[in-house]
Amino acid sequence: MGLKHFLSFGGLFSKAETTVREAAGKTIDNDEEGWRRLTGDARRDLSSITQTRMQELGVYMWRTNPLANRLIELPVAFLLAEGVTLQVKDEEAQKWLRKFWNDPINNMDIKLPKKVRELALYGEQCYPAFVNEMNGHVRLGYLDPGLIETVVTDPDNIEQPIGVVTKKDRKGIARRYRIIVNGPEEAFSKRTRDIRETFTDGDCFYFTVNDLSNATRGHSDLLPQIDWLDGYDHSLFGELERWDFLRAFVWDVTLKGATPEEVNQRAREIAPPRPGSVRVHNDSETWNAVVPELNGADNNETARLFRNHILGGRSIPEHWFGGGGDVNRATAGEMGEPTFKDLSMRQRYIKHMLEEIGTFVIRQKTLVLYGSEPDQSNEPEDYEVSAVFAEMIVSDTSKYATALVSVVTAVAAAVDRHLLSQTSAVALIALVAGRMGLEVDPDAELEQALTDKGKQQEEDAFPGFEEDEAA
Repeated sequence: MGLKHFLSFGGLFSKAETTVREAAGKTIDNDEEGWRRLTGDARRDLSSITQTRMQELGVYMWRTNPLANRLIELPVAFLLAEGVTLQVKDEEAQKWLRKFWNDPINNMDIKLPKKVRELALYGEQCYPAFVNEMNGHVRLGYLDPGLIETVVTDPDNIEQPIGVVTKKDRKGIARRYRIIVNGPEEAFSKRTRDIRETFTDGDCFYFTVNDLSNATRGHSDLLPQIDWLDGYDHSLFGELERWDFLRAFVWDVTLKGATPEEVNQRAREIAPPRPGSVRVHNDSETWNAVVPELNGADNNETARLFRNHILGGRSIPEHWFGGGGDVNRATAGEMGEPTFKDLSMRQRYIKHMLEEIGTFVIRQKTLVLYGSEPDQSNEPEDYEVSAVFAEMIVSDTSKYATALVSVVTAVAAAVDRHLLSQTSAVALIALVAGRMGLEVDPDAELEQALTDKGKQQEEDAFPGFEEDEAA
């Protein structure tokens, strides 16, 4: 039975001929009666049983299946192998972020890869936040996604989660965490604020991937591949058993003209020869080593077909998993482009996660130390948190350098012939420079270049003027 049949408990993948009714329950808020969602109740979530089963199978596959492990670990390595830092312009706020990052409990350098890995495996992450009332220092906890019973959304906006309710523990107690939103509570309607006030067990961050706008839970990166990974695993073990059979052999002994009684008598006496021994017999007895002919054709292409089907579902080229195929250096570079686009999207989401957490850290610090939110009236960018990642791959800048020389020459000629404005010329140069990792603001750069040109013309017109003035 395929693993997807296990997942179909909730009726997601297979059509069961016999109706099976499962015991089910739902946590209902005291405030939920008397209102209905304007957006309706058409949720696109897995059933609770299926959600839990998906998470269990995702972890099991990651631990036991080499291909599944690589599907998770390769993105984590590309995203975090060189590290990540939180940066903000305000020097005091930067110290707060550094203290949060290096806190012995938070220990983000060690725990961040785990968080990113589990986000891919479980499809969701929940971090309860604990704030020191004396100094505003923030520490993060961890809530096992398997303990989440339901995620409550804004009754007027199903896209916005507002609270997390856990499953009941052995004492029958369920915790209710309010989801952190870096903004004033007035951003919600009064009805939503009243519901959020019922979440009294603390605040938490809640992040999801592979979900829809009208879904409240995230899905594992391995969910579409679970059955294929299991089938691929079974087929390889089948090949291993076939190799064992191919190495087996039996001795076939033919006794010419022997009666059944003579055959039985010889069978009782005979013994297989030891390696290096001598076997002597007359022409009435023939010995042959018989090996199995299973007619098992080379299954390499079939295995490659299924492996590429799995890898393609995650936008990973086969040469990343040890399969060279017909790949050379040129085609390998082109085949990696979709993968890096996919990784860049995940990197942007992780960047958002870290920036949300960093913003919360600064807000709590200023609230406790200064009694108010950060003052962003004058220089709002001073408190804008930025998660800075290292470049995923080392770019081949030689081709961009060659292109930059050609572009500079071409735009200079176009400007001289009045075929192109200076602003567009600098914009084209900035476009190529951006491919080399240098971000250029065309307007600011042109203004500075014209200023420098004016100064140079003044110096050429009045040589030694500035020295005389200084003297």
